[in-house]
Amino acid sequence: MVLATAQPALLVLADGTAFRGWSFGAPGTAIGEVVFNTGMTGYQEVITDPSYSGQIVTFTYPELGNTGVNLEDEESSHPHVKGAIARNICHRPSNWRSTQSLPDYLKQHQIPGIYGIDTRALTRKLRSLGAMNGGISTEFLDPADLLMRVQEAPSMAGLNLVKGVTTAETYEWSTPTDALWEFRASTPRQGEQFTVVALDFGVKRNILRRLASYGCRVIVVPANTSVDTILSHNPDGIFLSNGPGDPAANTDGVETVKALLGVDKPLFGICMGHQILGLSLGGESFKLKFGHRGLNQPAGLRQRIEITSQNHGFAIAEASLPQAEVEITHLNLNDQTVAGLRHKTLPMSSVQYHPEASPGPHDADYLFEQFVKAMRAAKG
Repeated sequence: MVLATAQPALLVLADGTAFRGWSFGAPGTAIGEVVFNTGMTGYQEVITDPSYSGQIVTFTYPELGNTGVNLEDEESSHPHVKGAIARNICHRPSNWRSTQSLPDYLKQHQIPGIYGIDTRALTRKLRSLGAMNGGISTEFLDPADLLMRVQEAPSMAGLNLVKGVTTAETYEWSTPTDALWEFRASTPRQGEQFTVVALDFGVKRNILRRLASYGCRVIVVPANTSVDTILSHNPDGIFLSNGPGDPAANTDGVETVKALLGVDKPLFGICMGHQILGLSLGGESFKLKFGHRGLNQPAGLRQRIEITSQNHGFAIAEASLPQAEVEITHLNLNDQTVAGLRHKTLPMSSVQYHPEASPGPHDADYLFEQFVKAMRAAKG
């Protein structure tokens, strides 16, 4: 339903395709890479996931905002998307946890959105032509004017966006998953605690919660933290977080992890962390045509399958990895791209998907337990 007071808005893609709709959220102009997410739930987690920095997200589920917004479901302190695209918007949410409507939340954080467009047609275009830059505007309603601004924006390939989302200061995280939402037995052994240093490339809060639930004292450090500083915390393990942008552009992170390969510490990476580990081991990354963003992506190997939450636009090329040192543990079963790897002799592993879910299935939560087991074995 379009409100009588709705303000006209325009979406223009870099190829010149234009969609006219209505504004929700903040008025203004937002330019970024237009991608799509196929999840039926979890819009708040998506909007606040730092991995979506620099992107305008198309939600393929036909109505957005039904359950409103609440503080508990935020994956960071504020939204990171450049903009949001929806078919229909709910202005009056109905949920016992809701504290605010989605349009009001986006307006509060100065995030523009557009609704009332054919998101199916838009998604089909992005699938056929690939993710591309685009712009949402309530200011420039002539497609030619907005297109000119879209074409001036840089491509996602080659962009290092980590520096814009990483923590400015080191901090500790000790809050586990709320008992109300605990979905897997993760009680640590009595008296057992592991210190984990997490390199923050754009970490989600639920990753930190899951590590804490498995008995980890997590020290979150900026992405450019030196190896000496990392080791000064005397960690039992090192975690490489998710994050936005082109992993190959994050040269500082790659060099740091290369240096950590010579340190006898278990290491675990998720998403961007997986890509950084793959690059540090000698692999190469490449940009996917339209990426994997959704809650039901099958991943596995050798007749073992997990349904996973995924959010990435880049991947590690399997042929580029040194086979003598690296074993592929998971493939994305939709397109056979690398979804998990581990070192054959060092206690290092990573996955391209999100075992912490939020949103998504919990099939892969066991990976946190495997990381704990590796740290336990390293301590003897």
